[in-house]
Amino acid sequence: MKKLALIISLIFGIERANALQIIIGMGDAQKDHLKSYGIAYWVLSKGGEVDWLLNYDGGSFLFNFDVSYENECKIRGVSYEVITESKANSIHAEISNPETNMESVKLLKAPKIAVYSPKSKQPWDDAVTMVLEYAEIPYDKVFDDEVIDDKLLLYDWLHLHHEDFTGQYGKFWSSYRNADWYIEEVKENEACATRNGYAKVSEMKLVVSKKIRDFVLGGGFLFAMCSATDTYDIALAAEGVDICESMFDGDGMDPNAQNKLNFNNTFAFKDFKIEKSPYAYEHASIDNTIAHQMVTEQTDYFTLFDFSAKWDVIPTMLCQNHTQTIKGFMGQTTGFRKEQIKSEVLILGETKSLNEARYIHGSMGKGTWTFYGGHDPEDYQHFIEEPPTNLSLFPNSPGYRLILNNILFPSAKKKKLKT
Repeated sequence: MKKLALIISLIFGIERANALQIIIGMGDAQKDHLKSYGIAYWVLSKGGEVDWLLNYDGGSFLFNFDVSYENECKIRGVSYEVITESKANSIHAEISNPETNMESVKLLKAPKIAVYSPKSKQPWDDAVTMVLEYAEIPYDKVFDDEVIDDKLLLYDWLHLHHEDFTGQYGKFWSSYRNADWYIEEVKENEACATRNGYAKVSEMKLVVSKKIRDFVLGGGFLFAMCSATDTYDIALAAEGVDICESMFDGDGMDPNAQNKLNFNNTFAFKDFKIEKSPYAYEHASIDNTIAHQMVTEQTDYFTLFDFSAKWDVIPTMLCQNHTQTIKGFMGQTTGFRKEQIKSEVLILGETKSLNEARYIHGSMGKGTWTFYGGHDPEDYQHFIEEPPTNLSLFPNSPGYRLILNNILFPSAKKKKLKT
């Protein structure tokens, strides 16, 4: 009888555990929003499924109870609650009500992530790399050799950050041409171009840009920040046109370069004017950094749009947050002038007073892309050689949450995304 009672008790315990679920609330009460994304990714990597409850308490995560899942929440310091199946069903019923601006999207797999980054140490940090490491989400580094060798086919999601796809080394020549890091960067890029059979770095970067475009066309997810956003489109528009002066590629710029740009090749931007002077820090008229002289760090904010969760699932996912007002932050490319943005591009966040978009999204072929202006969401004006941000001081950063929304985006069930 004791054995039978023990067996019954074990069976009851297992059934009870199966009926329980864990919900990670993503509202103001969450102790660590950034690590919460890491928990969702970890559950997916262990073969579990996660319901992303769009607009429910800041975009909460719900999944079946497992002791290992609960322990991981405790270890990482993430706020969570164990709820009954009945309570979970009640939440789903509330979300499915046609009168609520909420939706539930099922996340099915942990996306394989690549970060486009050089092998040598850069004199600046990378917000995406930092938040991936803080959230404990694994990623691989790839650079020109791997992209040219079609290694992007191994990944679902690709990040581009502080990169210059035009082959002008970030337009740092004027101020930093004698700096050791700049000299090493030029040397490394030229060696890579030679190794891959290209006479100029700009020619190699164009091939890399087109390989990235093919990655998106084939169904990949591209996320870019800072100077990678506008220089990527400039490189595509300038295919077959020399836009580099002699200090960058050994010969002069095509004097008629501006008129030869092909804006049909670009992802996001149109009708922009390239900056011809090698002494100027800017690449083109796309960036709106200079307009930020009109505001201060204390008054610089941008606002996320409020989309219909049931009809506009994709932008709703990308904008999940516990606030719609995000602190502004600068970069080599800070924001995008609205007049330079193609009409089909979806603006997710804007600084209305400056007539700029800060966060934009679009699709190409079977894939999608998202561009996010600025360098570091918790460092208003990050300078070269400054130490990286300590994210343990900003575990609830709404600016960094936007990056992590994009990382989980490829996990979503495709059928739901078509609604």
